[in-house]
Amino acid sequence: MTRDQDRLRRLASTSPGLRTLRRPATTNCPEFDLAYTRTGQPSATPVVVLPGGPGLASVLPYRRFRRRATARGLDVVMIEHRGIGLSRADTTGHDLPRAAVTISAVIGDIAAVLEHENIDAAVLYGSSYGTYLACGFGIEHPHSVAGMVLDSTVLSAHDHHAVRSHARSLLWDGQHPDTESSARLLRDLIAGGTHTQDDASDVARLTYEFGGPALLQRFLKQATSGKAQRTWAFVSNLGRSEIEDEVATRFWMEFGPVAGIAFTELNYAPPPDGGPFDPATQFISAAAKYPPFSKEPFDIPAHLSRFRWPTVIITGSRDLRTPRPIAERAHASIPGSILLGIDNGHSALDTHQLVALHVIERMAQNQSNRLTRPSDTQIIRQLAVRGSATRFLPHIISTRLRLENAADTLPRLSRFGLRAPGTRR
Repeated sequence: MTRDQDRLRRLASTSPGLRTLRRPATTNCPEFDLAYTRTGQPSATPVVVLPGGPGLASVLPYRRFRRRATARGLDVVMIEHRGIGLSRADTTGHDLPRAAVTISAVIGDIAAVLEHENIDAAVLYGSSYGTYLACGFGIEHPHSVAGMVLDSTVLSAHDHHAVRSHARSLLWDGQHPDTESSARLLRDLIAGGTHTQDDASDVARLTYEFGGPALLQRFLKQATSGKAQRTWAFVSNLGRSEIEDEVATRFWMEFGPVAGIAFTELNYAPPPDGGPFDPATQFISAAAKYPPFSKEPFDIPAHLSRFRWPTVIITGSRDLRTPRPIAERAHASIPGSILLGIDNGHSALDTHQLVALHVIERMAQNQSNRLTRPSDTQIIRQLAVRGSATRFLPHIISTRLRLENAADTLPRLSRFGLRAPGTRR
């Protein structure tokens, strides 16, 4: 028994509904066992949930999500992406070859699981990269789609143009009243040589997405006075492990095995244009290890007008990775689609699961039209506040800033014979 097979057996008791499907050998792929879960009572309209990435696993990271879904009576299928976690190795224990891990092959896995589970049609909920898989599945298997939720939409390998433009208009050009001051502070900070353009862009993006414009302005003000070095380093390091294939992230986030999809099929590392807030700069060093962008498997925008099933598009008001203009493009192209904006950064599935579950419940009940009613709007607003998985991060950043500011102030007080409240001589 291989290490992954042994781990799979031991995880079965803590991951209800865990199953495997033997995938046959092909020209590019050896025989392997595809892991997936199906939880809740089987229903007429199951929901297939596709996480982002590529690189995110399904079995371990979303156990709590599936428990919540089961409590709501939802029939949920989640497939462990080939090349990742419990679907990473072939039947002899060797990692699947790079040529075996492609978007078309992953979509084939989704179809195989539905057939194995005797599911004629399902609602597909995709998050970020998962939206590309959902749309691709819809193109290849339209009769198997009962509905679709596109959460943080990815439409093409050329989305980086919209990403750059949106982030720069907000946080560099300051074209919104809430970010005008922050944009000026950020430009001054970079011009002063304190931080590089790429590092400052990453810190500003993360702070804005998770904490909003007020926290970003406070952070940048303190940074310009030189009193936020440790907080800056903390935020700068967030998310860096996402593109590192470390043992510590096995079964959770494994970018290495699927990097071919990211770079060769989806163009995650296009040529940088030299400006700020360029998503390409985050992947340049990793991209050097893989073949360059070749061609994406689908022209999704050209097919959107043929999506005739109920579709809900979720977009976060502060999402700078898959920004609202991309969601609006999808909304304008998909007949009868619903555009649902929430006060959020990226991916409701990962940061606002109660909102995601509410939308899934409406879709499974074929009641997507209720999402546009004022009563549901109020419910979603309340769930977004109560169910945010990232609500503590702004407090952590804020506390770190306050402590750094206090540490800088205490020596200056002592020079005048003063002491801060609560300190001893």
